[in-house]
Amino acid sequence: MNSENTTAHAKSVNPDEISHFSSMAETWWDPKGPFKPLHQLNPTRIDFIKTQICTHFDLDKNAERPLSGLRILDIGCGGGLLSEPMARLGADVVGADASEKNIKTARIHAEQMDLDIDYRHITAEELADAGEKFDVILNMEVIEHVADIGSFLDACHQLLKDDGCTTLSTINRNLKSWAMAIAGAEYILRWLPVGTHDWNKFLKPSELAAHALHSGFSITCVNGMVFNPLSSTWSLDEHDFSVNYVALATKSNNG
Repeated sequence: MNSENTTAHAKSVNPDEISHFSSMAETWWDPKGPFKPLHQLNPTRIDFIKTQICTHFDLDKNAERPLSGLRILDIGCGGGLLSEPMARLGADVVGADASEKNIKTARIHAEQMDLDIDYRHITAEELADAGEKFDVILNMEVIEHVADIGSFLDACHQLLKDDGCTTLSTINRNLKSWAMAIAGAEYILRWLPVGTHDWNKFLKPSELAAHALHSGFSITCVNGMVFNPLSSTWSLDEHDFSVNYVALATKSNNG
């Protein structure tokens, strides 16, 4: 049996998406390869995650290992671009991905970096069925690739401790996001392989909030992530959600 199909029963898994990212698995840690945009985005993602987690749990952001004592799930972890920084910040990290090839790449790189990260070829639904619980769940650039958003977020809700929080980042759906994330990034600049994104799966902030609420979450903070083409850098913006954006969510009172 093809090991890439062992998680296919999970409603949130899209086999085409898994195949697409599996085909690029060996290039996750190449800063000039297909995941170059994520390498560029990573400092901004980490800044948001670290700040919001420390604020939520009243931790000292400036401590050497401020996330010590927290159990974090990086769902759809890919090659581990976020799992490794979270481990360095002191967290007990589980990195989960539906692509076995991604997990193999992540494990090898973590070993090379002498980092202890629990990488698993598993889906959110399977983790929830196993009764796992986490203080924090990272949902970063994942939700636009799942087949069933409701099933995925329901599983994440079950996985999150009652006082926990989750970060969710995705891409807005409008003309500007099509021009930048698909026409520009995939077809013109060739930053990403053609077919990496489906514009129809992008989510407006109001749609993400509605999905989150339906699964028992409340979004408490939203920041845009804005790219500066002159410096090739990203920054957080409290007002510009027109393309990339990231949110923090907690379990709602009635969730």
